[in-house]
Amino acid sequence: MVIVLTVVMVLMLEPVELMKLLADDTRLTSLIAMTSGPRCVCDLMALLDQSQPKVSRHLAILREGGVVDTERRGQWVYYSLAPDLPAWVHDVLNTLIPVVKARFPDLLSDKTQLDCC
Repeated sequence: MVIVLTVVMVLMLEPVELMKLLADDTRLTSLIAMTSGPRCVCDLMALLDQSQPKVSRHLAILREGGVVDTERRGQWVYYSLAPDLPAWVHDVLNTLIPVVKARFPDLLSDKTQLDCC
């Protein structure tokens, strides 16, 4: 059984709010990773080489900011870009992909998605 947890997006995401969310390396890299599809915390922990509490805290900030949605699959929670993000947000993320991918070459590949979940 799949339960979808929907987060109410801020009615109007302002550019300055998005920039605040992107100003942290963990949040920026996590969002870029989500451009290729949903990610669980363990995927992002391996990719970022960071602890579960740190990754989870930053994902909570992104969720509260309205840029990611969550979906529970059994005991695992998957994070993905919110489906109702304005086009300009996708444009910003797509512009940043090459910059972030230079630091994390496997960022958008299936190799960063683990079999833990």
